[in-house]
Amino acid sequence: MSIDASHSSPRLLSLDVLRGIIMLLLAAESCTLYEAVNHQAPGWLIYQFFHHPWHGLRFWDLVQPAFMTMAGAAMYIAYQAKISRGISWQQNFWHILIRCVKLFIFGTALHCVYAGKLVWELWNVLTQLSVTTLIAYSIIRRSVVFQILFSICLLLLTEVLYRTVLMPGFDKPFTQFESFGNWVDLKLMGKINTDGWVAINIIPTAAHTIWGVLAGRLLVSKATAASKIKYLVLAGIAALAAGLVLNGLAITPIIKRIATSSFTLAAGGWVLLWMALLYWITDVKQYKQYAWIFVVVGMNAIFIYLFFETVGVQWLNKTIAIFVKGFVGYTGLAEGWLNIITAIVSLWVEWHICYWLYKKKIFFKL
Repeated sequence: MSIDASHSSPRLLSLDVLRGIIMLLLAAESCTLYEAVNHQAPGWLIYQFFHHPWHGLRFWDLVQPAFMTMAGAAMYIAYQAKISRGISWQQNFWHILIRCVKLFIFGTALHCVYAGKLVWELWNVLTQLSVTTLIAYSIIRRSVVFQILFSICLLLLTEVLYRTVLMPGFDKPFTQFESFGNWVDLKLMGKINTDGWVAINIIPTAAHTIWGVLAGRLLVSKATAASKIKYLVLAGIAALAAGLVLNGLAITPIIKRIATSSFTLAAGGWVLLWMALLYWITDVKQYKQYAWIFVVVGMNAIFIYLFFETVGVQWLNKTIAIFVKGFVGYTGLAEGWLNIITAIVSLWVEWHICYWLYKKKIFFKL
């Protein structure tokens, strides 16, 4: 299958591929593929597809930062295209604001779907993205140096808040359920997340969206491909090293659930390195024979995310399980293997929904 150039610029194919990879990984989680494999064959490799319980870093901890960074890059590229058509920052701001309002509504609504009732919870990635997008867009016209310094200030602000705002019962900066972030949640929502997530992650993770803006700015610049890769790799190594040093020297531990500055740096570094690698593979070396597998998902990222988090979890996966287990069950396979096959079939169906939409040129956008 060839990539439709009207919907995917060859120069930016790597961005569509990254978006598609992220969404497929998330879809596999919603189909319970990782849980099924972990139940049947637990081990170090499959553990990488689950968030670290607290202090540490796993592959799965990098998915949301990648999503945030990719969103920032896409926003800059769209912004630059509008500027070239004579649309000002102010005119585009209202589009961004409306989009962020929609993201916020969808994010909070998903928690209501999860709970089966109306709840007020601000932990969803879409809710967080709605705020980080506004922060990143507010400085999108500023210089590269300004944006880098601004993102560093966000990390420093996070450090200051966690270390100096010590409320009774919430005076342990990096202890689960006893930090400043948990105190804020209690004030904002009247509850604390049972898995340790905090809503003020929007402050440090806004750095990921800003770094995405800078990456997008670099990728559409007139710099040579070699220079683009060099800057992405150097920035990635610098951020990753800074995060690892902060953690290694016991200054600030790497904790995904409260997005510590060391985590934000380390995760951001890894994502920039991924972007450099994908750009080299797809846009420079033109190895894109199988890119369409991911592009068809990436082109409808928000739709498929909302779909597998609602219809998929509540109906589709269960319906597929009825037929897969009903027919394949006659082979005598163990329940664990039936669950794995069911998850794979569910993921296959969700991918084909995206494939059908792509072929019909139906693209849902906020």
